[in-house]
Amino acid sequence: MGTERVYASMESKSIFKTVVVVIGLIVAFLAMATVAPAQSHEGYMYAKVYTDRATYVGPIRWGGEEVFWTDMFNAAKRDNDYAKLIPKEKENKDWWSNYDWSFESIWQNKGTVHQFTCQFGNLKEIIVRNEDDITLKLKNGGEMRVDGEGYNDLGSKVQILDEELGTININWDRIQRIEFLNTPTKLDQVFGQPLYGTVQGGRRETYTGYIVWDNDERLSSDKLDGDTRDGDVSIKFSEISAIEKRDDGCDVTLRSGRTQFLDDSNDVDSGNRGVWVISPEFGVIKFSWKAFRKITFSPPPGTGQAYSSFPAPVPMEATVSLVDGGEMSGRIIYDVDEALDFEMIEGKQNDIEYQIPIRLIARITPKNFDYSEIELKSGQRLLLGGMRDVSEDNSGILLFRAGKKDPVHIAWRKVNEIIFK
Repeated sequence: MGTERVYASMESKSIFKTVVVVIGLIVAFLAMATVAPAQSHEGYMYAKVYTDRATYVGPIRWGGEEVFWTDMFNAAKRDNDYAKLIPKEKENKDWWSNYDWSFESIWQNKGTVHQFTCQFGNLKEIIVRNEDDITLKLKNGGEMRVDGEGYNDLGSKVQILDEELGTININWDRIQRIEFLNTPTKLDQVFGQPLYGTVQGGRRETYTGYIVWDNDERLSSDKLDGDTRDGDVSIKFSEISAIEKRDDGCDVTLRSGRTQFLDDSNDVDSGNRGVWVISPEFGVIKFSWKAFRKITFSPPPGTGQAYSSFPAPVPMEATVSLVDGGEMSGRIIYDVDEALDFEMIEGKQNDIEYQIPIRLIARITPKNFDYSEIELKSGQRLLLGGMRDVSEDNSGILLFRAGKKDPVHIAWRKVNEIIFK
């Protein structure tokens, strides 16, 4: 009996060990499955940069700031003065009839400069003709001319992690062309891990997504600067778990649990240019320092949207219902400015600015002279004001009806609702 008990005990221990090993393998597998998406590098910008002497290929960082496909590219439009397309008097009718309304011609009208904003993932190529003349090639084959008037995205150095040479800072005047490419799933070197977290506003607004701090820092290797009572510090964001605004500074909680009060720096006081949350559902949500209350950092689920997730832009199609009854459908130019679905609608609520790609919007309903309700395709609704896209400053809608040569201009005060297709 003693021997049988020994064998039984040994057999039980063997089964127990086997079960433990199997459970361990399952846990490890699940952990790998959970971590795997975060290891993809497809959210980083990746390009081939041409100078007059050489070509460099690798991940890029724009002027020491933008590094992900979801980051914003800003420039000034040169050749699309849509205001000229609004007939001001009846005798302009013949001019309208003779105008070339082809898609390409819309980008070739000379006149007043307008802002152009999109996410880098929407661009195919940048051709630098000279300092004030840059051609953007879009994924749909279209082109537009821009310059850097009032913006730092054109004229800044471009950093590239070349596959063989390492980090290179290329002066803008040396660049002839930048060709954007699909980012490999795995990269040998990157600029740093993205910041990700949940931002809370002063009126209980809460958004989670990729973070840009002070309109600048967006990587875990970037640093938060400030003064303590004993001296100035510069803390890597990778060491920070939370930042909460207090008085004229911030309480900064480290991952160790240690807390420091920092002030006297534009990273942590009223000089801060805002905290951005980048979300595939909303676009870009910019908390002003006044609106910001607290951020809690968490591990990112990945590096963000891949280049391939940004579709080729298309002209906008919508049905516009009118205040005095009736409706019209067709291709539209919004605010006599935005013509493609990747361009942005901008508006504010409680000192929070929203930049929403039009392709994410289901409908826009003007509510009064100052505000419009934006319904997203996700079902979320926002009441936005304070900017021309959503207020009486809007220049209205140019609408091209099927089978009609001439477009119709609909003044903003006559718009009841815009339903995007």
